Amino acid sequence: QGTGHIWLDDMSCTGSEDNLAQCQARPWGQSNCNHGEDAGVVCSGTVAEEIQVRLANGPNRCAGRVEILHRQQWGTICDDGWDLKDAKVVCQQLGCGAAVAAPGRAHFGQGSDPIWLDDTECTGMETSFSQCSLSSWGLHNCNHEEDAGVVCSGLGGMLKCPPKKGVLSRTGGQAALVGRQ
Repeated sequence: QGTGHIWLDDMSCTGSEDNLAQCQARPWGQSNCNHGEDAGVVCSGTVAEEIQVRLANGPNRCAGRVEILHRQQWGTICDDGWDLKDAKVVCQQLGCGAAVAAPGRAHFGQGSDPIWLDDTECTGMETSFSQCSLSSWGLHNCNHEEDAGVVCSGLGGMLKCPPKKGVLSRTGGQAALVGRQ
């Protein structure tokens, strides 16, 4: 049981929300509950591992042939079903702005083995490529003449840095990041 104020009551979520603020509930801080009714969650513990993505053989880091890292080896993606929704997720993950084009047919040159994925399917709402519907690794009916590409609106002058995990605290007039980095 918790202690203190109960902030949310009568929560109603559909499961498609990104956070609790998007669920229906009584106004913030208005409840008729006691701590004997506190809610909790149990997470499955399965988190999709982030897939590393890069763009190769393009004019800048935000345009090129899509390559992904799997088992410590870079490989390509077949262009079967490849579209702007897939490109949008790649551009977003790389911090390269919006997707402008999703060229196939090895527009940025043919990669080398392996071809890791075929028939990828993103909705365009994912924040990273690992959240898309992906076929089995290494199973495809393609050759490198079908390597997928991406052209993003950004030039990629600024590298996107992943957020550091931890809390910022001030000690002796200096800021320090405490926790995992």
